[in-house]
Amino acid sequence: MSVRRVVVTGASSGIGAAAVRLFRSNGWEVVGVARRADRLAGLAEETGADVFAADLTKQEDVDALRAHLEATGPIHALVNNAGGALGLDSVEKSSIDDWVWMYEINVIATKRVIGALLPLLRSGAAESGHADILNITSIAGHTAYVGGGGYNAAKFAEHALTEVLRLELNGEPIRVIEVAPGMVATEEFSLVRFGGDKEKRDAVYQDVPEPLTAEDVAATIVDALERPRHVDLDLIVIKPVAQAAPYRFHKGELRVSGD
Repeated sequence: MSVRRVVVTGASSGIGAAAVRLFRSNGWEVVGVARRADRLAGLAEETGADVFAADLTKQEDVDALRAHLEATGPIHALVNNAGGALGLDSVEKSSIDDWVWMYEINVIATKRVIGALLPLLRSGAAESGHADILNITSIAGHTAYVGGGGYNAAKFAEHALTEVLRLELNGEPIRVIEVAPGMVATEEFSLVRFGGDKEKRDAVYQDVPEPLTAEDVAATIVDALERPRHVDLDLIVIKPVAQAAPYRFHKGELRVSGD
């Protein structure tokens, strides 16, 4: 089979950028997609990936992405990684604008991209025998926590979208995979959540032994897509050992409990 081609959204930093690097090192053709063209240019120079600047909350940008992909070759996999959280306030006091943004980027953008690119993935599947759609959600899409209302709602919706898509594509050679990470210490996720407040960002990870890295999640993504084509890892939950739930994680050294 010829080299497979994967589209990775949210590719300018964190999990997305780490996934682009690992896919490229494993011999994949990659198209990295994000809003920040300067970050993408650096990633392209570093890895040799193709890149495309797009705001996935705008239909015209998604349409332009599809046209670019149609003009440059088949695609065989899509990693919907773009997303994010804003705020940690209660349902009562949290910002409606924050909720709208979280729903737009985590849910509607994922739907836009799937709707636009699924025909291209079908063409890729016809060529290679199968295609993949992998959505990055969160354990916040499976377990609620205080202060997580808007993000919980968006990620629960993205989880539901993924399950429905799997039902709708049953019978086609297209795997639908969900990766739901827990605590991942990336440079931007919590910084964005807290409006650029670095102290609040750092406090999230303070004294937590070995939170996940972007590279940990990227390895899981690539492994799932490189499994034999009849193996569908429907749902992968990945957390650091120190984290039992979104709202419960250990701080300090991990130690074996005495009798």
